Amino acid sequence: MKANHAPAVGRTPFQKWCDKYQGLFYLIPWIIGFIVFKAIPFGQSLFYSFTDMNFFSGISEYGLMNYIDAFTTNRITKALITTFQYSFITVPLKLIFALFIAYILNFNIKFVNAFRTAYYIPSILGGSVAIAVLWRAVFRDDGLINTIIKMVTFGHFEGPSWLSDPGYALWVICILRIWQFGSAMVLFLAALKGVPADLYEAATIDGAGKWRQFFSITVPMITPIIFYNLVTQICQAFQEFNGPYIITNGGPRNATTLISLLVYQYAFQQNEMGMASALAWIMFVIVCVLTVIAFTSQKKWVYYSDER
Repeated sequence: MKANHAPAVGRTPFQKWCDKYQGLFYLIPWIIGFIVFKAIPFGQSLFYSFTDMNFFSGISEYGLMNYIDAFTTNRITKALITTFQYSFITVPLKLIFALFIAYILNFNIKFVNAFRTAYYIPSILGGSVAIAVLWRAVFRDDGLINTIIKMVTFGHFEGPSWLSDPGYALWVICILRIWQFGSAMVLFLAALKGVPADLYEAATIDGAGKWRQFFSITVPMITPIIFYNLVTQICQAFQEFNGPYIITNGGPRNATTLISLLVYQYAFQQNEMGMASALAWIMFVIVCVLTVIAFTSQKKWVYYSDER
């Protein structure tokens, strides 16, 4: 074979620069989108939170008045408490139901794939407006739930006013959220598939029962997924909007008014963008604090197989 004696053509400095940084050119659309739709609004909301920004009258005052009002106004402090109640009810119950169903569906039973699909569907539909409207119809005074209660008791007992009673309304919203455990269930199911079978075999030989195996082997081995689901579900719970807005519109007597709903009301109903921005930042800081606590505590209860 004849050797090629053609002189090698050197690359110019500009071509070398392009070779080194050409990846940035592919990132330009994302960078533009991030700056325009994320970074700039993020900075604007922080600035507006220290002003009395109004859509129509503009800005006339600067300071901490929004944050002071946020922690001294009855309506807002009640919404903060309700948001914590909603989160601390829905997140643990959702994870418990997701893990319980995933554990059952991990067994080799008939039609297991059909059951997995059926349990996952609510997570796809649960956040939609149509499901929230359906949920409101199910729990109204003459809805499906009260009709079933009346039929079962042969007309001797009337169901409660689920949506107009402050004692029940928040639970109706919580049940809707808990019902959407499919995404967490899928992650738990994948984690359960990854638990080594020889650990169960060794535990069975040692005489450990199913419950002992579950709490001593299964739970410790899937703690990374429990941690992941915990953090993501906390973030989602504090941002819940569709359910409270469509089903009860924050009522009755602000019993289901969450911080996310207040942000919408201040921004787009009262045109007080300054207060809305302050509430959004308060919610952001709360979620960050809870996330930091979760990440700090994981060293004590999360087990990673690649760590000694």
